[in-house]
Amino acid sequence: MTATSLRIALAQLNPTIGDIAGNAALIRSARRQAADAGAELVAFPELFLCGWPPEDLALAPAFQDGCRKTCEDLARETADGGPALLIGLPWVEGGRLYNGVALLDAGLIQSVRFKVALERDGLIDEPRTFTAGPLPGPIVFRDKVRLGVPVGGDLHDGEVVECLAETGAELLLALAASPFRRGGSDTRLSTAVARIVESALPLIWLNQTGGQGELVFDGASFVLAADRSLTHQLPAFRDALIVTDWRREAGRLRAESGEVAALEAGDEADYAACVLGLRDFVQKSGSSRILLRDFGDAGSALAAVMAVDALGPARMLRDPAATGAAAPQTLSIVGIDASRLALGEGSRLGDFNPLKDISATQVTRLLALRRNWRPAGALGPEEGEGLDGFPPADAAQDAIVALLADPALRVADIVARGHDRDVVMRLMQAFLQSEGARRRAAPGPLLSSDAMTQRRLPLLHRFEDTGCEPHKPDHGLVRGVGRAGGEAIDF
Repeated sequence: MTATSLRIALAQLNPTIGDIAGNAALIRSARRQAADAGAELVAFPELFLCGWPPEDLALAPAFQDGCRKTCEDLARETADGGPALLIGLPWVEGGRLYNGVALLDAGLIQSVRFKVALERDGLIDEPRTFTAGPLPGPIVFRDKVRLGVPVGGDLHDGEVVECLAETGAELLLALAASPFRRGGSDTRLSTAVARIVESALPLIWLNQTGGQGELVFDGASFVLAADRSLTHQLPAFRDALIVTDWRREAGRLRAESGEVAALEAGDEADYAACVLGLRDFVQKSGSSRILLRDFGDAGSALAAVMAVDALGPARMLRDPAATGAAAPQTLSIVGIDASRLALGEGSRLGDFNPLKDISATQVTRLLALRRNWRPAGALGPEEGEGLDGFPPADAAQDAIVALLADPALRVADIVARGHDRDVVMRLMQAFLQSEGARRRAAPGPLLSSDAMTQRRLPLLHRFEDTGCEPHKPDHGLVRGVGRAGGEAIDF
């Protein structure tokens, strides 16, 4: 490729699952903005046209048809000479369904590639829905650049990027739909750096924003040069559209430096994620107001200020009695922390719980944080009101409950860490017998892959951890253990 310059717009936006027409409207609006800024290509996050994750919706033929028809309509519109589009959508080819990405330009669908490394992680189970694609080659864009387009988990698969580099890619443009996870920014950057080291190519990582059920997507997209320096950092938890400028120097592409936004971290990031998840759950469900089931405790106070930050005070109602059905187009919420949920205290009225993955001790911290800080885009007051006067959480109990959520730990292991045995036994019994209540609990943002409420137990069982020391197997009683390949024979 000989072109000396290139302008790529990155659309870090918030799609809605199943709203194909609405997502297409976002694409068209972004394309108009990018055209005004002189961009030649506009890229969108993974499966943007249908929203991520579509789950079994993607298996419906009518859903597949709607995505394909809309993709074709968008392709025809690019005949106007404006920017090309790089969009993700479910794609049927040869009777198989793929997680695809299509380049639309000059009135045509110029290229289609498929995701290789399908993901299975908690709420996401791609192999159930999609077929893994073959190792991809780069996409040639207007004879200007050969784009390597890893999709989602493809960036974690060194073989995908290696294939792209070996077949001539000059720039990695990774399209993602990566949910927010505590500490996840470091993991993303280290993965991207590893692929750059292996390929010697610059990399764009483009993520979506918004809440989708119990998942919250934080955006926080970035651009790294081939020397691993950060040239662009998009904000977290907010939509953004930026244009990146690229220059070819000594035959290699390099991005001109752009804005590097500061990212929320720690409790600030968790708070912002909960507000975004709550805002989108309300708006994408078609509700116009929030009704708080107010129990007069710290959790209710925190849920209330999050609700005001999400939608403003005019759309927030309180129900001190916590009884009765919510009015039409009103979504009810509760503020029950993860520590209480883990012990079965979550089966109260509520359509959504923004504190589902917030421990009792973190509730105390977030109340203190919000008294003097407000996240970007919040609609509540500068300083939180009515957030003090609550007793602090029982830190010792909170620590025990967090340990009980680890299936690999015994009562004896937890006691050995310095916790009172009687308290551990009492909490263990409550934890083991509360699965039904946990399953009935209102949904809420999951901010970690090992959330306390995510441990799955049988609804009915009679197991009891009595607190005994680990059993030492008597290997002398074992006559034979089978090995792979039939190496052992028992007689």
